[in-house]
Amino acid sequence: MNQQPVMGPEAQFKSYLQQGKFMIQRSRATGKYVFYPRLVIPSTGETDLDWVEASGRGSVYSITVNRSKSETYNVALIDLEEGVRMMSLIVGQETVPIGTPVQASIVDINDAPAVVFTPLQGAE
Repeated sequence: MNQQPVMGPEAQFKSYLQQGKFMIQRSRATGKYVFYPRLVIPSTGETDLDWVEASGRGSVYSITVNRSKSETYNVALIDLEEGVRMMSLIVGQETVPIGTPVQASIVDINDAPAVVFTPLQGAE
């Protein structure tokens, strides 16, 4: 009998990204969202986590621009509508103001799918 190997939460998250889905975890009991993928809910230790599709909407909590001779890129902390924060990139602009509304998309970075964000139209 062939059994599929059990994937940890990070591998599951990456597998969803490969399928074009931005999924995060949510507690069945409390409805509280969790990110980065985990086995247990921080501070409570509960294990009742289900995978749900993220809205993909959020706002910029902070951003920094990194410059070198060969490239310029930003690193941003995004507060998702679901109440969790994640690190990502803002694409299409070097920088944006704190609080800018953004929308997620999945793109390939270094041959692996990743969640990046684009400022919503009308946002500056």
